[in-house]
Amino acid sequence: MTVATVASRVRDRARSSPAAVAMREKRLGIWLEITWRDYAEHVELVAHGLAALGVEPGDRVAIHSENRPEWLFSDVGAVAARAISVGIYPTNPAAEVRYLLADSGAKVLIAEDQEQVDKALAVKADLPELAWIVFIEPRGVTAYDDPALLHWDDFLARAREHRAAHPRLVDALAGEVAETDPLTLVYTSGTTGPPKGAILTAANVNFAIGVLAEGGLYPAASPADLAVSYLPLAHVADRAGSEWMNARCGVQIHFGEPGMELSQTLRDVQPSVLLAVPRVLEKLHATTEVRIASASRLKRASYRFWMANAAAIGRRLAGNGGAHTASTRLRYALGYPFLYRALRARMGLRRCRFAVSGAAPIAPEVLQWFLGIGVVVHEIYGMTESSAIATVNRPGRLKLGTVGEPQPGIELRLDERTGEILLRHPGVFAGYWGRPEASAQAVDDGGWLHTGDVGELVGGTHLRIVERLKDIVITAGGKNVSPSELENALKVSPYVKEAVVIGARRPYLVALIGIELDTVGDWAQRHGLPYTTYRDLSEKPEVLRLVQSVIAAANDRVAPPEQIKKFRMIGKELDHEDGELTATQKVKRRAIGSMLGHLVEDMYSGATRYPGGDMTGVHATERRTAAEVTA
Repeated sequence: MTVATVASRVRDRARSSPAAVAMREKRLGIWLEITWRDYAEHVELVAHGLAALGVEPGDRVAIHSENRPEWLFSDVGAVAARAISVGIYPTNPAAEVRYLLADSGAKVLIAEDQEQVDKALAVKADLPELAWIVFIEPRGVTAYDDPALLHWDDFLARAREHRAAHPRLVDALAGEVAETDPLTLVYTSGTTGPPKGAILTAANVNFAIGVLAEGGLYPAASPADLAVSYLPLAHVADRAGSEWMNARCGVQIHFGEPGMELSQTLRDVQPSVLLAVPRVLEKLHATTEVRIASASRLKRASYRFWMANAAAIGRRLAGNGGAHTASTRLRYALGYPFLYRALRARMGLRRCRFAVSGAAPIAPEVLQWFLGIGVVVHEIYGMTESSAIATVNRPGRLKLGTVGEPQPGIELRLDERTGEILLRHPGVFAGYWGRPEASAQAVDDGGWLHTGDVGELVGGTHLRIVERLKDIVITAGGKNVSPSELENALKVSPYVKEAVVIGARRPYLVALIGIELDTVGDWAQRHGLPYTTYRDLSEKPEVLRLVQSVIAAANDRVAPPEQIKKFRMIGKELDHEDGELTATQKVKRRAIGSMLGHLVEDMYSGATRYPGGDMTGVHATERRTAAEVTA
């Protein structure tokens, strides 16, 4: 029996619906359509092109590019060639590119443009197994003199010659696929050490596709659905949303113009399904609040009135599993022509019928805000090592603050001693590439994947993520604190972009705060506060008081041992290339502790050498809140 793969699914769609649209990309302001016939043709050519370059089954092929059709062509083409794909994040600096290419032993690298080619050439001497660098965009690269370089068009030309000489190769390779075949190496984000390549097999991916297609990601997904690909394709999340669901259900994938803001792409496409991370939803929420603060008095009054109505709707829906009642349906219908329709269109969510948020925690208040305007965001949970699947909040069974219930065919239990979430299902990965000891630590003899996340069951059905096991803070007083809960409470504010709570084995909790430049900059402009740079703005006394009010409001919601006593401002925007964030925009706590350790020590030493504040005696009831300051 032939084992299905993403490549075989693309081929089957090309045979059944050759002229239907598989994806679109925007170039020079025009949306270009790519049919299933076009998609399958490129996949076959990539497979032949790789074979022409000497790639054999089991060899690794790396892809270093922003999201674009060629990413999918390359990845699915590698599957068709029975090679193992390796995604590299576009923001990976040269040192990380060296590590990933060396660790995987990649024979071919498909690089997007001069920037990525330069990174590879800078480390190529350390990569004896790297034989070819295929570049997609020729600008700036064609003048290079390196025998390993090959332009995409020339690569496809070789592929056509190879196909003419070996017309049955791809079909023959498809018939040899086994369920245990590794299809891809997805490297972990490296928050606690060097990234590890998680091996996902044909069986892993097929199980995940089946679960996701049955309602785990987009219920009743079909070729009529539109989606935007913007999360890194090197990560398993967008691979599932953009590649797997596209091949399995026909969801039309859209790639925005290079350099275009995501918000503009969302407005262009108005997707019917949305895969989001908290940062995107928080940004949409914050931008809306700031823009309305700059609107006319009449528009602000109308917004406040209808958003008060939305808040009531959101509370009711949150208590009813996300399902409408007759009352909420009526209240929403009344507000739709006055605010909600225009607001959703402005955010690019006018047609959104199903949205999910994953990869990191998000504040329930933000989800309730979206509920009120008619966008039901379902939190999901999964990880690279589980092929992106574990739990989901199902329609009508939503519980804010949880990541939902186990998906079909998935066993989930909590460790009796630590509360760690354990998973067992056919999507559990085959191990880490070249790391048998780490693989044995991740999956025990019983087949249980140790996620490293601490959870609890709400109502006996819905999983709530408490914290990463390694990130739980135990203060000097013996109090267990979950930093992410406090951090999310702070990031509800449109003015806070980053919040890192610290306090392990310390007498009290402190925080490092990074402002949201756009929203705080707008706030400063409206209040006649001049500034020059991010650092200058973040150090203004008025901004410190603004941040202090946000922290005070969060503090008033928790017991004294869990409150933040002091804070310091981060003087720059955190960045992946500087080693402060993972490629999926998660804070690297260890790196932050090292790079900004002087700020932490300043808070515990009693000194005041750096911009920040002391929260002693400050309460939200004694100081204007951020919302009041905005108004």
